[in-house]
Amino acid sequence: MNKEIKKYLDNLPSPQKEICEKVRKIILTEFPDLEESMKNGVPSYENKYYIVGLKDHVNIGFFIEGLSAEEIGLFEGKGKLTRHIKIYSLDEIDEKKIVKLLKIII
Repeated sequence: MNKEIKKYLDNLPSPQKEICEKVRKIILTEFPDLEESMKNGVPSYENKYYIVGLKDHVNIGFFIEGLSAEEIGLFEGKGKLTRHIKIYSLDEIDEKKIVKLLKIII
């Protein structure tokens, strides 16, 4: 793990830290060849995904360029370039749903 990403995760409060670590593991397990880097201050995965710990939850962000309106409807938010899903606790992590959304972007 890159030092900047480790520092970012280590500085998050609980449960955001644990949520981000779990989501990161899901992304890298499903797509082990994705390049992980810090972009705009958060862990990013080849301009396809990002994870960000916020005040009371974690967003998994998805770059939606090229998706159909139906596919975009699977995500939250109103961004033109990115959409997200929110996770408030470790118990809310639905790995199958996350993997399905990750695969839509790839």
